Amino acid sequence: MVKIHTKAPEFNLMNENGESVRLSEYAGKPVIVYFYPQDDTPGCTTEACNFRDDYGTYSDLGVKIIGISPDTVDSHLEFKEKYHLPFSLLSDPDHQTASAYGAWGKKEKEGKEYEGIYRTSFIIDQQGDIVKIFEGVDPANHSREVLDEVRKII
Repeated sequence: MVKIHTKAPEFNLMNENGESVRLSEYAGKPVIVYFYPQDDTPGCTTEACNFRDDYGTYSDLGVKIIGISPDTVDSHLEFKEKYHLPFSLLSDPDHQTASAYGAWGKKEKEGKEYEGIYRTSFIIDQQGDIVKIFEGVDPANHSREVLDEVRKII
């Protein structure tokens, strides 16, 4: 797991349009990177739509938002279009980026163990340092929680 006040791991992932996106492209801007399990599922839709609904405020503060999951580029495009999401969704099919951020690992559901995404978010400052980590987030309240922190930090 990465730690606060360390450099955020660089990534180079494909967005919903099949374009390569690197974290370093956002240098000089604060960024929210949030990891979520799966497109178009109840919790992930709630979380994404709340970020969408608060997007104007994030934008006014100069903050960029990036969602990352193991879903395909095509799945991201459908999800983004269906819910009119104004931010990039990046595909991490081999979960290397999620692993680098400590957002991938063993989980358990109904007595079965499996590997998957930990719903985790990061506030990355203008210098590329992690300044806040949110683990085990509540999708319904997460955007507001992040926004409250961004206002303290930025």
